[in-house]
Amino acid sequence: MGEDLLGLVLDVRRAKKQGPEGIARRQRERLGAMIALARTKSPYYERLYADLPEGTASVELLPTTDKKALMGAFDEWLTDRSVHLSEAQAFADDATKVGEPFHGHTLATTSGTSGTKGIFLSDRHALTVTQAIAVRAITSWLSFGDFVRIIASGGRMAMVMAKGGHFASAVGAAGIKRRLKEKLLQLSVHDPIPEIVTKLNEFRPALIAPYASIASLLATEQEEGRLHVHPVLLTLAAEGLAPEEYLRIARAFGAKVGNTYASTEVPFLSASCDHGWLHVNTDWATLEPVDASYKPVPKGHVSHTVLVSNLANRLQPVLRYDLGDSVVERPDPCPCGSPFPAIRVQGRTSDVVRLVGRDGQDVAMPPMVFSTLLDPVPGIDLYQVVQTAPDALRVRMRVSGDPVVVWRRVEGDMRDLLKRHGLEHLRLERGDEAPEQTQGGKVRPIIPFKPKGPSP
Repeated sequence: MGEDLLGLVLDVRRAKKQGPEGIARRQRERLGAMIALARTKSPYYERLYADLPEGTASVELLPTTDKKALMGAFDEWLTDRSVHLSEAQAFADDATKVGEPFHGHTLATTSGTSGTKGIFLSDRHALTVTQAIAVRAITSWLSFGDFVRIIASGGRMAMVMAKGGHFASAVGAAGIKRRLKEKLLQLSVHDPIPEIVTKLNEFRPALIAPYASIASLLATEQEEGRLHVHPVLLTLAAEGLAPEEYLRIARAFGAKVGNTYASTEVPFLSASCDHGWLHVNTDWATLEPVDASYKPVPKGHVSHTVLVSNLANRLQPVLRYDLGDSVVERPDPCPCGSPFPAIRVQGRTSDVVRLVGRDGQDVAMPPMVFSTLLDPVPGIDLYQVVQTAPDALRVRMRVSGDPVVVWRRVEGDMRDLLKRHGLEHLRLERGDEAPEQTQGGKVRPIIPFKPKGPSP
């Protein structure tokens, strides 16, 4: 199908109309082609798949991979032999290059919640597939009348996202900015909520794309009358919220709410339906809910982790990759009628930190505020911000750089952030203990304060 966006848009529409059989056929063909490509173009996969029969096209037969293994073999992983980790890392460390081409490809980074930071490259074909699937999602969320309202309101879009690093949202925003220009308002997740509210009121967007936790805070601002915008659609990402919270956000704005569960490794993994389920785009991806031994778990049961494959990215094959999240797959057909598998995610929750300002008022800080601040810091491999009291934060770190230099940068950035939110009086300390990991090996980047209850 090449790089033609229109052709891919038509194909993803046909896949949905053809139902499970047409979807499975596409997945099988694309998986077989990706395995064959990986075996011949990637020295890493050539070794990993050395014992597999020729023509293998079954995902269950593949060995698993994870971020640590792939990053450890970065130069041999890519099918483009001219790309090297040293260059990619230098590019990723330069925040002025966000959204710029790297060797003709798009570069984005992931956090180190599993102990390893990731650098992921997407080729043009993968980006075009991502755009085509985005079209399928948006057209499933919006009616013809909704599109008319968007056009009538000027088609303005606001994004509340991370800045200062090569995060997937920031890289995506750079591409959107080139197309929309003055019709796109980019707001930083690090800005205080009152500032974000003021700018949204002035801009009056028809579309808002925030992190889920930011959307929750903005819904409260809308309910209480400080924010008064009327978007047609909010598209949420990054974190999970309680099902009723999505309904509250929709009511507060009188708008449609679209939600996605995806990753930098597979940016088009799923999109929500009106019944609150996430439908996996299995025409271009595979998803396997598994236990701790990578054995399948029955539908309706919570998985230990999930294995995913990206069937679009020919540059940096991601096959049977341990994503680290827990999911539940719906055992019966979804009432929305979608032919794609339906899941709910258990492993991504929004831990909003509520700190006490000088005036005694709560200052809500979404988790992405901290994680997107600390992720780009060179030399920090793993971190955890613990709220030890209403007015105190403790930063746990595992570093590979000079500990003094790393802490100086972390402390300076954290102090600047707190000052912007009127929290310069807070106590900030460095913890000597290592970040605590969950049973699945991930680290909760943010742990809010929980007051001790009365003694029994």
